[in-house]
Amino acid sequence: WRVRGRTAAVCQRGTPVRCGQAIRLTHLGTGRNLHSHRFTSPLSGNQEVSAFGEAGEGDYLDDWTVVCSGTYWVRDDEVRFQHTSTDVFLSVTGEQYGRPIHGQKEVHGMATSSQNNYWKVMEGIFMQPSEAFQTEQYHAEL
Repeated sequence: WRVRGRTAAVCQRGTPVRCGQAIRLTHLGTGRNLHSHRFTSPLSGNQEVSAFGEAGEGDYLDDWTVVCSGTYWVRDDEVRFQHTSTDVFLSVTGEQYGRPIHGQKEVHGMATSSQNNYWKVMEGIFMQPSEAFQTEQYHAEL
């Protein structure tokens, strides 16, 4: 997944993601955004989460708020994603599909926060913060 700025916003690569910031998550293989809307998911009956758009372009229903502790989303910390339009949390419980991919779990939106909606980055490319951010963060002038 590629972390991008919210719909119609510019997000410069290497800029740290603030807790409370709206983002889009774009699937690298398909170019579609993580999306949700007020439809019922097929297995759990929670809110459906799907992939939407073309080449990373979609609509405002692709926006998710980063819910974390502290000021910034820190690598190795758990984080939640709350849908900006419907307030559900991106979640996975135990429901599994029989087809098309046997054993694939249903990812859906849940109305309440729980252990089922914590996420953690496990691998990927980490961009160093920009020089401007490092100066802001570690300013030593008296």
